[in-house]
Amino acid sequence: MNGIENRVVVVTGGARGQGRVEAQQLADAGAKVVVADVLEPEGALPNGALYRRLDVTSQGAWTALADELAAEFGSVFGLVNNAGIVGARGRAGRLEEITLDDWNKLLEINTTGPFLGIQTMSRLMTDGGSIVNISSIAGAGAHLAAGYGVSKWALRGLSRIASMELGPRNIRVNSILPGYIESPMQNQTPQSFIDAYLSIIPLGRVGNATDVASLVTFLMSDGASWISGVDIPVDGGLLGHAGLRVISDAMTAATGGA
Repeated sequence: MNGIENRVVVVTGGARGQGRVEAQQLADAGAKVVVADVLEPEGALPNGALYRRLDVTSQGAWTALADELAAEFGSVFGLVNNAGIVGARGRAGRLEEITLDDWNKLLEINTTGPFLGIQTMSRLMTDGGSIVNISSIAGAGAHLAAGYGVSKWALRGLSRIASMELGPRNIRVNSILPGYIESPMQNQTPQSFIDAYLSIIPLGRVGNATDVASLVTFLMSDGASWISGVDIPVDGGLLGHAGLRVISDAMTAATGGA
């Protein structure tokens, strides 16, 4: 990929699932990938990648990682804030049901973690850089999981502020808004939820990790050198109809498909 070779890119939550695929694609494109995760990697790391244990909610852990990378590489080019959870202790939590502890845990991992990463890693981006925050379409509308949705809305706001403040240093900041993505984190998702999603996706399928990883890799490349401060959905067209597909389908049925 244009210009990505030998760029040092940190991928949080890169040991497994969607983050692992992102790390693999970046490594395949020639980046020097640092897989930062609280979990141990499953299987061999992508070619040339390094693993460092990181609790994204710990400022001290971020500082230690930055010190190590500064000593080893001198600078960092990219940060992918991929680490996140859907629900604390496996519970999504609607607004009237979510506990304060669960609410705080979601914000801590999904929003404060990226904040600490941006604050820490941007200081090592001495020759420009690219930060990609993995938000969600849950951060673009109302969502049944209150804490998750709010944390992803906040991450979008953080991305915009960071793009404004870091832009003069030639650091680009963008957020990706995946729709429903097949991943280990979604293994407990009820089929009724998946069927409901499929009914409103114009492209007619759920996503996979490669759909997101390809965009991550592009945003790390020189091909995206003038793209910053935007939210990019990867959702099969779901946000494109703003929920109005139900009306289109109803009218089509009422007119016999005309």
